Amino acid sequence: MNLLDDYNAAMTRRQFFRKNGTGLGVAALSSMVGGQVLGAGGPPAGLNLPDIAPKAKRAIYISLIGAPSQMDLFDYKPALKTRFKENLKDWLASQGQRLTGMTAGQGSFPLAPTIFDFAQHGQSGAWVSNLLPWTAKMTDDLCFIKSMHTDAINHEPANQLVYTGNMNSGKASLGSWLSYGLGTMNQDLPTFVVLHASHSSPFSNVQAISSRLWGAGYLPGQNAGVALRSKGDPVLYLEDTPGLSRDLRRKMLDGLGSLNRKSYEAVGDPEIQTRMQQYEMAFRMQASVPELVDFSQEPESIYELYGEDSKVRGTFANSAMMARRLLERGTRFVQIFHRGWDQHDNLPRDLASQCKDIDQGCYGLIQDLKQRGMLDDTLVIWGGEFGRTVYCQGNLTDVNYGRDHHPRCFTMWMAGGGVKPGYTHGETDEMSYNIVKDPVHIRDLHATILHQMGLDHEKLTYKFQGLDQKLTGVEPASVVNGVLA
Repeated sequence: MNLLDDYNAAMTRRQFFRKNGTGLGVAALSSMVGGQVLGAGGPPAGLNLPDIAPKAKRAIYISLIGAPSQMDLFDYKPALKTRFKENLKDWLASQGQRLTGMTAGQGSFPLAPTIFDFAQHGQSGAWVSNLLPWTAKMTDDLCFIKSMHTDAINHEPANQLVYTGNMNSGKASLGSWLSYGLGTMNQDLPTFVVLHASHSSPFSNVQAISSRLWGAGYLPGQNAGVALRSKGDPVLYLEDTPGLSRDLRRKMLDGLGSLNRKSYEAVGDPEIQTRMQQYEMAFRMQASVPELVDFSQEPESIYELYGEDSKVRGTFANSAMMARRLLERGTRFVQIFHRGWDQHDNLPRDLASQCKDIDQGCYGLIQDLKQRGMLDDTLVIWGGEFGRTVYCQGNLTDVNYGRDHHPRCFTMWMAGGGVKPGYTHGETDEMSYNIVKDPVHIRDLHATILHQMGLDHEKLTYKFQGLDQKLTGVEPASVVNGVLA
């Protein structure tokens, strides 16, 4: 008597309906419509997606972890220069804004105007500080949103909200939703890839991040982001074990797949299918990834476009070039994480260093996509998790200051993918503290990204724990029509 065999042979009522729903019916449907029913080339079968013409086929999200200061980069407030060191303690009390534990105990809250010079650029006349000279050259390609706001005031919940739609862990990330809803465009590469620009500035205050920000949560595991390493092999175990040929490895996977299919037929656990798909993807990536990371055919003019750093793995510029190469080969969503934007002190020194890291790389990416005819159907998103305060954290001098977290307003930009180029959406008050025109919540940003990719945030759902889970959750969210071309 084999208890395990008896257990596997036993069929509960739930397993009966699961097997009948995913067995012969799926096999018959698969034979009629092909691999898309299994999520191989399009959305899962039965997913109720609307008929929205997509403006973008793919997207890149440039994630600046730590929150760049909007009023030192884009949200120009020249009148504040005459109010240097003005104590805002009473004014802040009237705003009803909670403060972080890092500044709540300060005896005074001195106003800290930016020390950086601003100028208007392009036909759009967008204001950009002198920290971003390369970005200033392409303002007519960009759509600025100066009225972003969020619910969180600390990094971890704020990052989870901006990248998964919820401040609680365990939720599916934006990239995973796009992978789930749209499927793959290349069977040999992941649909969702994560790149870490690990070469950060030497003075940066680096925030920790985790795979929760690119995980699949309750969605099928194959929709999770695949992180490519910036040192060594981009993916571990790319090389076959010595003495193990490709043909033998193929036979091993075929045998393992046969065993897994028997287990799935007996138990009906969908994670078994996920595991099978991951094994197959790993096998195909052994051939596709070495070609992907071989930059030897990139002309010198491309390196000049992205900057000298693009020749060094792990830099932002190199990651930006890698993102373009991934999109060319059919990856649908690439997320580039660049950390170190949390300037609570020494902001003039550290922010300048951070901007130098990413400025030409961003310019090179947008121009490279344009010259290849890819920008029109590629959506690029740039931004952090919240903004920074108008008052100084700690000691304020003529040449040095720091800023605390500020969720009420911050600036992001987008490009390509059907958004308005050379346009600024939203407006803040004279203190860059409150929004006075066209507020955009993180949920609205998510709804807009999904819309541009041909998805309705209300219809893109996944049943979990008895609920129709959505990226935008249960709170109101709207597509920001004002930014759409």
